[in-house]
Amino acid sequence: MRLIRSGDIPSRKRDSYRYITEPTTPQTLVGRALRSVRRVLIGRPLESSQAAHQHLSKVQALAVFSSDALSSTAYATEEILLILVLAGSAAYNYVIPIGIAIAALLGIVVFSYRQTVHAYPQGGGSYIVTKDNLGRSPSLLAASSLMTDYILTVAVSISAGVAAITSAFTGTRPYAVEIAVTAIVLIMIANLRGLQESGRIFAVPTYLFVFGMAILIVLGFAGWLGIGITPHRVVDTIPPATHGLTLFLILRAFASGCAALTGVEAISDGVPAFKEPRDQNAAKTLVAMGLILGSMFLGVTFLSQHYHLVPVENETLISQLTRVVVGTSPFYYFVQAATAAILLLAANTSFADFPRLAYFLARDRFMPRQFTLRGDRLGYSTGIAVLALTSSALVIIFGANVSHLIPLYAVGVFISFTLSQASMTYRWWRMDTARRNYVAMFINGLGALTTGVVAVIIIATKFVGGAWIILLLLPFIIVNLLGIRRHYDNVAAQLRLTLEQIRNRPVTWTRDSATVVALDRLNRPAIRAIDYAQTVSGDITVVHVAEEGDDANEMREKWDKAGIQLPLVIIESPYREVLGPLVNYIEELHRSKGGGTLTVILPEFVPAHWYEIFLHNQTAWRLRAALWSHPGIAVTSVPYHLKR
Repeated sequence: MRLIRSGDIPSRKRDSYRYITEPTTPQTLVGRALRSVRRVLIGRPLESSQAAHQHLSKVQALAVFSSDALSSTAYATEEILLILVLAGSAAYNYVIPIGIAIAALLGIVVFSYRQTVHAYPQGGGSYIVTKDNLGRSPSLLAASSLMTDYILTVAVSISAGVAAITSAFTGTRPYAVEIAVTAIVLIMIANLRGLQESGRIFAVPTYLFVFGMAILIVLGFAGWLGIGITPHRVVDTIPPATHGLTLFLILRAFASGCAALTGVEAISDGVPAFKEPRDQNAAKTLVAMGLILGSMFLGVTFLSQHYHLVPVENETLISQLTRVVVGTSPFYYFVQAATAAILLLAANTSFADFPRLAYFLARDRFMPRQFTLRGDRLGYSTGIAVLALTSSALVIIFGANVSHLIPLYAVGVFISFTLSQASMTYRWWRMDTARRNYVAMFINGLGALTTGVVAVIIIATKFVGGAWIILLLLPFIIVNLLGIRRHYDNVAAQLRLTLEQIRNRPVTWTRDSATVVALDRLNRPAIRAIDYAQTVSGDITVVHVAEEGDDANEMREKWDKAGIQLPLVIIESPYREVLGPLVNYIEELHRSKGGGTLTVILPEFVPAHWYEIFLHNQTAWRLRAALWSHPGIAVTSVPYHLKR
């Protein structure tokens, strides 16, 4: 801990200090061992000031934010064929038209989100855009839809990646679930290491997959034209029709193929992660992603129709296509390895965006405050861990089977697409005539219309297959988000205290042993704790841990305006630790006071309901536990009970 005399503190508080802390060093053998393991897995902590250096270049961002969209090439065409094959060989005539329709939809969505990127350079996720233009309720629907989609993206992409592995190495099939969960844990650890490092980790597999697919498509078309190579024989034949070729069946196939568009919105969500100029770099990356994805998807779709490939249970369509084009050559195993890698790492898109969405919701008090906290490497570690846990549960429940998960997939993403584009359309419309951009309004309006129609088609065609689960889940999530917001609003209303109320409170002074009041912010519980301290001691120090520079300045300004005649110590914690720096300061103060009795007073509010405890950080409880074994230090809580 570095001790610095604060020259900028007013003269009446010249005995105040500003402490800047280093990461806490554990004193026990177990603590040192755990920290060593943590450092190996996650790396050394980064200061908050280093966040500016965690931004991504276009090359890195394409790997981080596009892996989900690009990886859908590996299964989107297969999902189309899984439906069409029910109508027999005659249905194969519709494979290419459906593929072209999905590619056209992709183009509309990409250019629609390009408008969003330029309009919201600070980050234009569906939640932010919808809240800004359509209000709270639609924004929560967009957020809930995106959250379910992010969780399903991890489960589907990981399961598809495991399917690619088990297609090449059949002996691994009994361990599909175990492999999938292990992959999720490894991706979680990579993301806990920070955005820039995860970008470096995932860039190589992403570009190897794009390279492998490009070569495969070129060789496939060469074989189609009889140039250079002779395609291998297709082993499986199209089974007899079991369903009629109806419009509903074609729409089902189209809806399943729309899984190719999942992840397209990720770049608009992650604009703040780009290097400057952010919006321009993000827009270029979005267009590049759309061109690469559209080319690969159409290439695979055309070749699958030409070679009359048939989806089978134990081998992916990409594996079949590669075998037909190049046999079981070394290139076959390269493509399978690259496909498995991109599918496993496609989950990274969700790991980049879900924690960011959870942060925005928590910042607006719709999710627990823990989701706003950044970890050692400046990532939102709570969101990363929760995403890993929930997606692992889905993988276990559905046995890492892509076909079982797909009916739940793409429902949420197209709802969020529609709300986001409708919001942008309304945004242009409500501008005055001089500033209104009619071209942009048309692009976003077309995007809203097409994605809205697709959302209805997906819900109608997948309802019985599992979409009803998502439609029930979304209201449940929204109700819980609103419940959390009501709780936080109630807490804020009960804790709020005006400067006038602070100045006019009755104060009683007595003299006794030294006392420390640890507070998070200047509110009702804090003032009650300060008043209590003044009844038991005349030697009082108030201490506050500031996780950000603005937090320190804000606290100092409020303290000065409140006119409280007590020394204030602000501990600046650039590594976002609260407990360690506070314990270190209290120990140091205890030694400086001669080792006598030191009373630590903690303001603490008590929620009205027991289940609301989990919505708060429990810092006071953790501090009591940390100081419990320190001789000569007495800890006293001053509870403030919230009303129902």
